[in-house]
Amino acid sequence: MNDVYIIGAGQIPVQKKSTESIRVLGARAVRNALADVELDSVPALYVGNMMSGILSNQQQLSAIVANEAGLKGIEALTVEAACGSGGGSAHVGCMAVASGMHDVVIAAGVERMTHADFQTTTCALATASDWETEGCNKETFVSLNARLMQEYMNRYGVDSSVFAPFAIVAHKNAWGNENALFHKEVTREVYENSKLINGPLRLYDASPICDGAAAIVLANADVARKRLAAGHPVVRIAASTVAIDAVGLDDRAELLVPQGVIDGCARAYAQASLGPEDIDIFELHDAYTIMSILSLEGAGFAAPGEGWRHGAEGRIELTGDLPIATMGGLKSRGHPVGATGIYQLAESWLQLSGRAGKNQVESARTALTQNVGGTAATVVTHILQRV
Repeated sequence: MNDVYIIGAGQIPVQKKSTESIRVLGARAVRNALADVELDSVPALYVGNMMSGILSNQQQLSAIVANEAGLKGIEALTVEAACGSGGGSAHVGCMAVASGMHDVVIAAGVERMTHADFQTTTCALATASDWETEGCNKETFVSLNARLMQEYMNRYGVDSSVFAPFAIVAHKNAWGNENALFHKEVTREVYENSKLINGPLRLYDASPICDGAAAIVLANADVARKRLAAGHPVVRIAASTVAIDAVGLDDRAELLVPQGVIDGCARAYAQASLGPEDIDIFELHDAYTIMSILSLEGAGFAAPGEGWRHGAEGRIELTGDLPIATMGGLKSRGHPVGATGIYQLAESWLQLSGRAGKNQVESARTALTQNVGGTAATVVTHILQRV
C-alpha cells in the first residue's frame, strides 16, 4: 500500500442561515483546496454528507458539487456515515491513493442544516439513531446523550460540573479561528447558569446546528515529495480506520464503553506503530461534552471514570499535554455534520504544518482525529504526522 499525505486544505466559515445552496457551499471548499495546492483539477472527489436528500431534496451530491466546482467528468462519490460522513470520505480517499488507483484526490464534506425548521432538522438528525428502537420513540441525540451523562454521573459519583471545562476550552480556542461559528467567552458561571435542555444536559454541553464545508487534498509519496522539495508543507496520514458499535444504546454490552472508539483507536495505533503516549493533539468528536470524556477513555488516554480529570486538570488546554478542540471543536467551531470530519483533518493539517496561528500547539508532531456517527456507532479515526 502506498503512503498517503495531506498536501493542502480548504475551508469556508461555519455559519447559520447560509443563503447559498449546498452545491455552492461544497464547491467553494473544493475550489479553496485546489487553490491551496495550485491545481485546476483532480481525477476524483469524495464528498461526505448526511442529510442533503432529506433537507435539500438533493441526492448524487458528489456529482452536483463536482460540476459546480468545475470538475466535470471526474470520478465522484458521496459517503454517508451520519455525523461521521466527513471522516468517511477521507477514509475512502485514503484507500484510493493507498491502492494506487489515483495519485491525487480530494476528500470533502458539506452540510446545510439551518435553512429547514428546527423540528425537521432534529428529525433528520435522529435518523442516525436506531430508528426502530430510538428515533421512532421520539429519542433525539439530546436525550440519548443526556442519558449517557446521567449514567456517567451515577456510576462514577461525579456531578455535572465536571463537564464544564470541555465547553469552556472549546469556546476559548474558537477565538483564534476565523472559520469558527462562535466567538464567545464561556465561563464556568455561564456554563452552570445555562439552560437545562434535558437534565443533566445543558445548552453548553451540545454543539450547534449549522452550515459549512471543508476539503483536503490527498496525494501519494511522489506528489508529496515534489511539494516538499518546492517548500510546501506535507502531512503524512499514518493511519486511517473505521470501526462500528451497535447503533442503538440498548443493544450495547456496556453503555459507557465506546467500543467503536476503542477498536478504531487500537487499529489506528497498530497501523501507525504508535500508542496514546505518542499523540500531541486529539481532535475528538465533542458533539456533546459527555462524548469528549468517553472518547478520552476509549482512546486510551484515561481509565474508565477518569476522563473528566483531563478537563479539571487543564490537560486539554492548548498548553496542556493533550490539547483538544484546538480550533474550537464541534462545540464552538460548529458541527455541520457531514463536513465535521474534514474540518478536523484540515485543522490538524494546519497544526502539524505550523500554520495554526494564535492556536498553534507548540512542537506538535502527531495528531489523532476522530469523527463519529451517532452515539459513537460509526467511528472514523486518523493519525497524522508532520513530515
